[in-house]
Amino acid sequence: MSDSNKNFLFSEVSNVKGKVAPIIGRGSGIGLMATQALAVSGARVYIVSRTQEKLDALVKFHGQGIAGKIIPIIADVTQKSEISRLVKEIESREHCLCILINNAGISGNTQQTEAKTAEEMKNNLFNDESSTFEDWQSTYKDQSPTAIFLDYGIFTINASKAAAIHLTKMLASEVAENDPKVRINSIAPGVFPSEMTTGSKSDEMQKSHIEKNKYARVPARRPGKDEDMAGAILFVATNQYLNGQTVAVDGGYILHAVA
Repeated sequence: MSDSNKNFLFSEVSNVKGKVAPIIGRGSGIGLMATQALAVSGARVYIVSRTQEKLDALVKFHGQGIAGKIIPIIADVTQKSEISRLVKEIESREHCLCILINNAGISGNTQQTEAKTAEEMKNNLFNDESSTFEDWQSTYKDQSPTAIFLDYGIFTINASKAAAIHLTKMLASEVAENDPKVRINSIAPGVFPSEMTTGSKSDEMQKSHIEKNKYARVPARRPGKDEDMAGAILFVATNQYLNGQTVAVDGGYILHAVA
């Protein structure tokens, strides 16, 4: 095979071998999918979460016999001091940071939006005991370091998504103006199996399951699979000509939502 053709091999196009990749937030769901996509392909992945039990299970079931390595670190990225500590920890182990995935997030509370009268809508949205300023603050606090979106259907997280999409473009523009060689992109998933989307704990391997027929109305006729997210992660991580963009991986969910 000629050298020019070798450049088109998938193993070359999506090469992350030896790359250092911290992944912030959750050792399950999309965070786990991203971890596996990079580590299996040869990257050194630092998976960062507040839960030791999840990190231990992740390494046990998914960190063996792979080309790369999964390294667990406990940290709470809602605290600035913890972020600084995390940076120092990785600096002490590595000479560079190649890929950073901010995946921390929560869904917040859900209010019923459908109503037949103005009074009913007020009761649903304003009088609901779960409709509080604290809920908004909590959601934004968790989403603030995040550029990967997790769920649909409620006001707080949807507002934080819109803000994060705009932040992606603003930050990418400012960084480009200052000339460091850093690309900033975001991924906007549709419904992927996770503790957030299923409303239940993951299994012992930190995996969740959604019945296929639950999202039959989505053009893809199913929820997202691990390999769907893996392809998106590798694309965004390795395409050097992609910057300031939000890549929707949603099975056509947006098409259905605006129809």
